[in-house]
Amino acid sequence: MKLLSVAIPCYNSESYMRHAVETLLAGGDEMEIIIVDDGSTDRTYEIGQELEAEHPGIVRVIHQENGGHGSAVNTGLREATGLYFKVVDSDDWVKEEALVEVLHTLKELLLDGTNLDMFICNYVYEKVGEKRKKVVHYRNAMPQDCVFGWEDVSHFRQGQFILMHSVIYRTKLLKDCGLELPKHTFYVDNIYVYQPLPSVKTMYYKDLNLYRYFIGRADQSVNENNMMKRIDQQLLVTKTMIDLHDLTKLRNRPLRAYMTKYLGIMMTISSVFLIKIGTEESLDKKDELWGYLENANKRLYKTISRTMLGYFNKMKNRPAQEVVKIGYEIARKLFQFN
Repeated sequence: MKLLSVAIPCYNSESYMRHAVETLLAGGDEMEIIIVDDGSTDRTYEIGQELEAEHPGIVRVIHQENGGHGSAVNTGLREATGLYFKVVDSDDWVKEEALVEVLHTLKELLLDGTNLDMFICNYVYEKVGEKRKKVVHYRNAMPQDCVFGWEDVSHFRQGQFILMHSVIYRTKLLKDCGLELPKHTFYVDNIYVYQPLPSVKTMYYKDLNLYRYFIGRADQSVNENNMMKRIDQQLLVTKTMIDLHDLTKLRNRPLRAYMTKYLGIMMTISSVFLIKIGTEESLDKKDELWGYLENANKRLYKTISRTMLGYFNKMKNRPAQEVVKIGYEIARKLFQFN
């Protein structure tokens, strides 16, 4: 059995996918690199075949009809044989030295008999045009270099969420929790991270800058204009997260607090873009989203809507909406997303 399976969802990725794979090859024979070609129309599949031939036993390439990012992740997870599982997008990459250290730590934990559910590292915004790269770390929120549980977790700051970039899950945990991402939908990485969290009992945080998250291409899904064009997909993801868990019934307080904050920021992101679109239809969709949360879970609705972000985002008057826009621009510059 491989130690770590990495799925690389690819769609028309011929220009950059090889770099992603090459950085992962630093892990050697302990790695399983699964390239999932999601119905590309360029040379993505052919490059995948070349990489598979160059690195037999490590690289595998799978071709499927186009089903979107979530479908490609589903395929990678279904085919994974490694003890642990990670997703690396085809335009991103990892730091080779950090990957070697992560694998060494995972192996040590395995030899010690530790049944680890989630491994967390830092990620770096590789934003085009930014000389100073933003590093998202968890030093203040998590113990370092030891196994811990949710009761040991401290306060997460804004912009300090556990994202797909920072997490490695135990493969069996993902399969056992029934993870199945929606097809033909962007932003499903939020579901990928969020859904398994109540199943996570043991965690390990290593203060390493492992994942390099590239942003800056105009065609990326996280580009602001694209996010507004695809707002219905963002809303679908947010509503799916609302339906996945009744957070008010989670007995573990730190876990409940973290997941509530995560869902709150998803409500905020959806509301901000609907406000920025600014049409009567989009503002109606914002009201409908908050109504959806209220109908699904009144206690959770009250908790999220009483926060400062919730208060402003569900307001209908124009001054409050202008505050939201200004706040978003400040946060975008501060955290370097989009």
